[in-house]
Amino acid sequence: MREGRASRTAEQNALFRALESSRPPHQRVCDDPLARHFLSWPFTLVMGVAAIPGVSPLVCSYIDRRWPGVRSSVVARTRLIDDLIATALDDIEQLVILGAGFDSRAYRLSRLRTLDVFEVDHPDTQVAKQEALTRVLPSTPTHVRFVAVDFKRKDLASAMSDAGYRESKRTFVLWEGVTNYLTADAVDSTLLWCSSASAGSRLLFTYVHRDILTRPGAFVGTRSLFTSLEKAGERFTFGLDPSEVPNYLAGRGLSLELDIGAAEYRARYFGIHARSMRGHEFYRVALARVGAADGVAPHATGRADERKAP
Repeated sequence: MREGRASRTAEQNALFRALESSRPPHQRVCDDPLARHFLSWPFTLVMGVAAIPGVSPLVCSYIDRRWPGVRSSVVARTRLIDDLIATALDDIEQLVILGAGFDSRAYRLSRLRTLDVFEVDHPDTQVAKQEALTRVLPSTPTHVRFVAVDFKRKDLASAMSDAGYRESKRTFVLWEGVTNYLTADAVDSTLLWCSSASAGSRLLFTYVHRDILTRPGAFVGTRSLFTSLEKAGERFTFGLDPSEVPNYLAGRGLSLELDIGAAEYRARYFGIHARSMRGHEFYRVALARVGAADGVAPHATGRADERKAP
């Protein structure tokens, strides 16, 4: 992202959620009534055009041709994460959203209002989000704590402690749409921080298949996606091979429970319509539990002495 302004990618994802939320209720894969309030020019214009009767499907069709698979993947991923959080709520005491962007779950999922929710993000994106929330919400939510952190520079552990985060509480950590923009060391140190949470805590994170970095032509729509990212001052810098993820996480004190790709979660929520959707298949969602997998000791990767807490 460019210094001094909110993440363009976060705003694009909010646009996709807003478009989906404007569909008739029985047709929506996800519902995010706040998403449209995070939009600035020219995305507000897109929403205005889409509001014209009969035009919204044309807008979505244009987006899908220009950036294959991105919109449908974001929409299905939003619903998937909503469902996974809902399933875990009876067993957690606090929620941490790393790289929160324009995530609105703390405000639209009513059951989260009984938990402490920590929204962690770059100061520039956080300022834009708080300004939007002030315009929309009748009052400042008391259960949400904003923690300004640049993952590439700042000490996450001390910032979270200062904000009131407690490792002793059973925690759900959501880290959506961030790892692919970081260095391997930044991902590593953040995962180690996540593994310091109370045993049984959960981490849900997204990542891209490593091949997108070395063989981008193997995936549909990559050229247009990379061009858009470059214009926004962003680019992919980190990925994983799905076959290596279980051992990768176990070496950092985490055990993998779920690893699902865009094609799979689109099929789950779009049904037969997903058969015609192409693009963004390199994007994945993983759910892990704090605690090493059986038979693999933490730091088994051989880099334990080199890694430090964030």
